[in-house]
Amino acid sequence: MKNMGSMMKQMQKMQKQMMKAQEELKEKTVEATAGGGMVTVIASGDKRIVDVQISEDVVDPDDIDMLQDLILAATNEALKKVDELVEQDMGKFTKGMNIPGMF
Repeated sequence: MKNMGSMMKQMQKMQKQMMKAQEELKEKTVEATAGGGMVTVIASGDKRIVDVQISEDVVDPDDIDMLQDLILAATNEALKKVDELVEQDMGKFTKGMNIPGMF
């Protein structure tokens, strides 16, 4: 019974640490660019796009498709970087436990 109480305390402590780490992730940002820096997307650690910057040089009314492709590429790269950030920050809590969809 004593071990069970100790284990519960450890789990509660780990849960608090995970919640703190998740809150800290919200404050972190990643940046991705496309088109040689013509489009920049900034995303937060909780997978929210917080900024999109588009160079005036890439805005061509006759070639909207290229602009859309650059925005998509930068956005997808930013979200990929967020996934890597989450894995880096939260992976220490899972330590090899392969739990699909956990983070």
